[in-house]
Amino acid sequence: MTGALRLVLGDQLSPSLSSLRDLDPATDVVLIVEVWDEATYVRHHPKKIAFLFSAMRHFADDLRAVGVVVDYVTLDDPGNTGDFAGELGRAVARHDVSRVVVTEPGEWRVRTMMDGWGHALALPVEIRDDDRFLCSRADFASWADGRKQLRMEWFYREMRQRTGLLMVDGEPAGGRWNYDQDNRKPPASGLDGPGPRRFAPDVLTEDVLDLVADRFADHFGELRPFWFAVTRTDALAALDHFVREALPSFGDYQDAMVDGDDWLFHSALSQYLNCGLLLPLEVCEAAERAWRDGRAPLNAVEGFVRQIIGWREYVRGVYWRAMPDYAAGNALGAERPLPPFYWTGETPMNCLAKVIDQTRREAHSHHIQRLMITGNFALLAGIRPAEVCDWYLAVYADAYEWVELPNTLGMALYGDGGLMASKPYAASGAYVDRMSNFCKSCRFDVKQKNGPDACPFNYLYWNFMLENQEALARNPRVQPILRTLAKMSDEKKAAVRHDSERFLATLSPAASHAA
Repeated sequence: MTGALRLVLGDQLSPSLSSLRDLDPATDVVLIVEVWDEATYVRHHPKKIAFLFSAMRHFADDLRAVGVVVDYVTLDDPGNTGDFAGELGRAVARHDVSRVVVTEPGEWRVRTMMDGWGHALALPVEIRDDDRFLCSRADFASWADGRKQLRMEWFYREMRQRTGLLMVDGEPAGGRWNYDQDNRKPPASGLDGPGPRRFAPDVLTEDVLDLVADRFADHFGELRPFWFAVTRTDALAALDHFVREALPSFGDYQDAMVDGDDWLFHSALSQYLNCGLLLPLEVCEAAERAWRDGRAPLNAVEGFVRQIIGWREYVRGVYWRAMPDYAAGNALGAERPLPPFYWTGETPMNCLAKVIDQTRREAHSHHIQRLMITGNFALLAGIRPAEVCDWYLAVYADAYEWVELPNTLGMALYGDGGLMASKPYAASGAYVDRMSNFCKSCRFDVKQKNGPDACPFNYLYWNFMLENQEALARNPRVQPILRTLAKMSDEKKAAVRHDSERFLATLSPAASHAA
């Protein structure tokens, strides 16, 4: 036995993958498998399953085109065992190999599997670093060690210096590291974005769509129309479209939400980045070139770059540093079950209904919709973090636990007690009204603070502060809010509690449509 079996996972579809770097086409075999366990450990959106299966099949064809031997196991292969270990065992039996080479996975649960493969296969298993990320796990640990608090802003500045992105003579372009204050314009009347680049499914993708329609019809979400890029060539075309058509206005309106426009100026590139069709540095460099060439303003490019080399790299570092205990975090003791409307979209709160509807149709919503609509509601309503995290992991095409868990548990729910976020991202209806036009078509009145016609965000916000004031008492960023709460009359507090109890009682499965 002389060759290596090189397993490529569904989120590792990059020709530059570390496990493929020294591949010998004469002796090595690349194994790619579609397995039931990975499609169902949460009930993934059918668009996400189809996207990954199609991208995996196209990636296999691209490898074959350059002379690589690929052993590809489809989901409907009669011998498919349904899990990684079983398919590795079958592949080792089929091929003359002496070792297995893999790139480290994105998720803790898969890493625990990998650690047992060598013993199970009676072969050496080499697990290589995933150097598609710009900050290795070891580098992040070195940066974090000894710090009393981890804050993304300081990490981001170091990443800017390390990569040289948006730097001029060793200083941040424009004299500032962060242009976030310039990126919070509310949507202007008639605001309309170009939307993402769309691609018609080819024959291979149509086969995958038929398979997914047959096997996963009972999963949340619409499979068709399907327009995602499933090849690196098309993903690069989607990147070019974003840089030309949307990036110039992305910064101004990145926090805006518009009823009737799902995308505005957002890139819709995250699913391509997170499965490996695009690489983070090349995406950032494309945006930076647009600024240097005068095709996009600095505030837009800085905001976009920060999301990738700042937040994306940072949440991965936090995830691997804090796991596995991190997943059980529930610092505020939230125990209410996830309301059924997260799956049905049937709620009289227009902002929630519209964001969930887009999620159902597109397997996507942008970061403010996730953080300040579905996430904010779950925070204020005290929804059990594990259920919220499972929902986010299931419904979005770009969701993998390494990126979803810190963003949901830490940012949206404050379930880690402040490791990710310096304060809870709680907001009343005034924020939704300022940053969107959702409130204009809502059954509730965002201007009313109490009563059956008031926006639930308004009283739920103060009820959240009432219920969690002890837990948040030492948080300096919450102190002004708690001082206002302390001045609130007993009558006002009683009204907040009454309205909140009345509304939250409607969230039970039996009463979920009664609000």
